[in-house]
Amino acid sequence: MTKYANVRGLARGLVVLRALNAMENGRATSQQLSEATGLHRTTVRRLLETLVEENFVRRSASDDSFRLTIDVRALSEGFTDDESIATVAPPIMGQLLQRIVWPSDLTTPDGDAMIIRETTHRFSPLSFHRAMVGRRLPMLLTAAGRAYFAACPEAEREDILDLLRAGAGGEQQQKLASDPAFVRNLVRQTRADGFGSNHGDWADQRKIGALAVAIGSHERVIASLNVIYLEQAIQPAEAVRRFVPELQRAAQEMEKALEAQEDGAGGTKD
Repeated sequence: MTKYANVRGLARGLVVLRALNAMENGRATSQQLSEATGLHRTTVRRLLETLVEENFVRRSASDDSFRLTIDVRALSEGFTDDESIATVAPPIMGQLLQRIVWPSDLTTPDGDAMIIRETTHRFSPLSFHRAMVGRRLPMLLTAAGRAYFAACPEAEREDILDLLRAGAGGEQQQKLASDPAFVRNLVRQTRADGFGSNHGDWADQRKIGALAVAIGSHERVIASLNVIYLEQAIQPAEAVRRFVPELQRAAQEMEKALEAQEDGAGGTKD
């Protein structure tokens, strides 16, 4: 096979993209990226300007920092609804954090559980966890799981229950999934409330309370958004009063952002 020479500019551009992606707060200046990559600041700036022109990076006019755009995620063959909601959620979750202070997680279904895709734990002064992205939350024991489970189509709900009855989610969920009365009451109550709740039901997080709402797209549920708090700090009724309207507002904003994203993508087609 013929061996082609390495395209140095492309390689350096990818180095910058990786460095920007790894930044803790999702943004960086050209100087910070220069220090992170070992590339000269002028080289980094030139690469960033090219990436801006190609719409893979955008520059903030307020502080001259750079951050990735959604076009970077569009490079992936596996760009799905999960990825779409994860791209529109962070700024809305940031605004939610400013209003409620307690941390929140965006979760999407992953078989017998919900998986955390985005989180504000690392930014919340009230957070007791940091490394949350990728963590799996039990479907029947957490607010995030219950909100999704109650809102998803019946056929999907049965598929989830089949997995849980087979033991995929652990012994506690296996017992709950095998109890028709529990499942029926869980779905009925969650739908009546308009949100999922967890008041120390998950053995791993006995002191934790949580509330969550489902997020939909094209008349189907695709994710859930929660708020996590310490039960010793806030009574359940007070948590519902304070957090549910804010969760519903954030979920609606995400749904509108998804619609706008899809309309924008459709508008670019010939």
